[in-house]
Amino acid sequence: MKILVCVSHVPDTTSKIAFVDNNTKFDTTAVQFIIGPYEDYALARAVELKESSGATVTVLNVGLADTEPTIRKALAIGADDAIRVNSEPTDSFFVASQIAEHAKGYDLILMGRESIDFNSGVVHAMVGEMLGIPSVSPVMKLDIDGTKAKMTKEIEGGKEQVEANLPLVAGCQEPIAEWKIPNMRGIMSARTKPLKVVEPKATEQSVANKNFELPAPKGAVKMISADNVAELVTRLKTEAKVL
Repeated sequence: MKILVCVSHVPDTTSKIAFVDNNTKFDTTAVQFIIGPYEDYALARAVELKESSGATVTVLNVGLADTEPTIRKALAIGADDAIRVNSEPTDSFFVASQIAEHAKGYDLILMGRESIDFNSGVVHAMVGEMLGIPSVSPVMKLDIDGTKAKMTKEIEGGKEQVEANLPLVAGCQEPIAEWKIPNMRGIMSARTKPLKVVEPKATEQSVANKNFELPAPKGAVKMISADNVAELVTRLKTEAKVL
């Protein structure tokens, strides 16, 4: 079985976000980048399947040269080789088009339910549509039985059991697997694993970001004595307007 895991290169969740050039460009100064947390789950499950069934695991990233440390970390975790599409990931359709171009021939295509920078949550569905194969998300459990995938996916108010034939695209989330931390052997071997750089497929850009805006700062907190219920009720009515 051949598995393709699509990973994003995103700011660490503890990073302080800022913008430059009149709020038209993300400021990457002093920002630590990581594999997207949901893609970490997808990669961990792919490595488990590799260990249990002898599958091969390829990671794919759409990004420029600065994403290669993130890709090497994925290789250290257990992927066999990697592909980097040499382009800025401008929008979901562009990224999905690049993935679909290189995903042909794989039995299982895993990615996170969404990237944590733009949170669109649509790339897996687009890839499935472009390839003409099933797409399921968000997948919380995934087992392979021959040429069939058996999954548990989250739905509003509960869970749903789903089966689909391979090939398949799955958007993953916890608790599909436990995150894996690269060991020293993995880190050393990742340095020599193949990382193929390819130029992007020509694709019309359908979306462009004009500018970015940070959330409004939180307002000051007003402390009210626990004994002063009347004032609390008054403020909830006149200021918070929740009553």
